[in-house]
Amino acid sequence: RMLQNIMKLIFIRHAEPDYSIDSLTEKGFYEAGLLAKRTAAWHVTDFFCSPLGRAIKTSEPTLACHGRTATIYDWLQEFRIPVSSEGRPDGKTIPWDFMPEYLNRYPELLDADRWLDTPVMKSGNVKEAYNNVCQSFDALLEKYGYVREGLAYSTTHTQSSCGYMVYNGTTKECIDNHTDDEPVLVFFCHLGIMLCIMSHLLNTSPVTLWQGFFTPPSSVTVLSAEERIPGLAYFRCQMLGDTSHLRLNDEPVSYYGGFAPPFQG
Repeated sequence: RMLQNIMKLIFIRHAEPDYSIDSLTEKGFYEAGLLAKRTAAWHVTDFFCSPLGRAIKTSEPTLACHGRTATIYDWLQEFRIPVSSEGRPDGKTIPWDFMPEYLNRYPELLDADRWLDTPVMKSGNVKEAYNNVCQSFDALLEKYGYVREGLAYSTTHTQSSCGYMVYNGTTKECIDNHTDDEPVLVFFCHLGIMLCIMSHLLNTSPVTLWQGFFTPPSSVTVLSAEERIPGLAYFRCQMLGDTSHLRLNDEPVSYYGGFAPPFQG
């Protein structure tokens, strides 16, 4: 079968942050430089960025390397919608910071069909904010020929004239059948909003991702659209929180956003 122009979505979390000034630490700027070297050979269709300073500063070396600019979207900023919290002094928390005992008491937070209707999420403007992010992201994908249809995406793009769908081929065959006209969208953003968008693409509760996955600063996450049936795509995560640009340069992985030391091997 002919291979269609399969979309790649690349999410880059901002480099090590200095939250006090919404920028980067000295290490963060170094991470952003290493990231730019990693991206130099990428064939990127379009770049997008959060309006927050730490994301913008992370994007600058890569954009300079490619001679490009990024489109800024407000809905790509961090998903910090305040909700009620029984154990916090001010009575507030963010919807992606719960203790395990809270999840034991309210397991419906991990249910894709029920999490938005839980009392804690209803205590803030979470439903409206989440739906706005999902609808905004779907509107963007539609510009590239991917239209939300139930839990998947119908595709309106044209077929490529070269390449074949390879299910059990060799790595060389897969590389040889790659085409550079595949749409590749790169997003410079934040841990919470990235996992929020991924929950929509993968049809799961974002609380499952927020509580269960860590993507380090400057890390790279890749999702690819798969068309096992031509014309109907589903996104699959190929790479999550990859920091090989740091490891290959003996630069430690930063811990910001996690509650255990990251593996440095």
